[in-house]
Amino acid sequence: MDKTQTSKFMSLVLRHDPSAAGVTLDDAGWCDINALLHGMAGARHRITREDLLDIVRTDSKQRYAISEDGLRIRANQGHSIDVQLGLQPVTPPEVLFHGTADRFTNAIRRDGLKAMGRQHVHLSPDEPTARSVGQRHGRPVIFRVAAGEMVKRGHTFYRSENGVWLTDAVPAEFLSEA
Repeated sequence: MDKTQTSKFMSLVLRHDPSAAGVTLDDAGWCDINALLHGMAGARHRITREDLLDIVRTDSKQRYAISEDGLRIRANQGHSIDVQLGLQPVTPPEVLFHGTADRFTNAIRRDGLKAMGRQHVHLSPDEPTARSVGQRHGRPVIFRVAAGEMVKRGHTFYRSENGVWLTDAVPAEFLSEA
């Protein structure tokens, strides 16, 4: 098993395209683990339940959650399909961070941060995490987000199970380069 490729396929299925493994997600994004394993095998990603649990447990970004009964799995955030994660509004720290590749900075400076096909904009609690996110696609640039000021102006924030901060959008006026 190529763990990285398998995790990427799981992410595709659980965040963007359940049909890639012939599974369905409920309204909250949960998928039956046995159905996922069966669907993954049919899509040439055959793994055991133990392999799946190892991927969930060792994923550095904690992308996945297992239900309390151990029967279902879902992605913690990053969906491009409509799911209701049941997240409650949370007051963020005064400053959050967003890491991106340098080729996107002109558009971000002009238009702010947009969900771009996902349900939310993803923000990091610290600069090192944002840098790690930003360097996945090129030379990283880090933006500081005035989250406290955004809350004062009526914006809502959520925090996913793995600590990623989420909001609908970040207007350019709340951004500065770190």
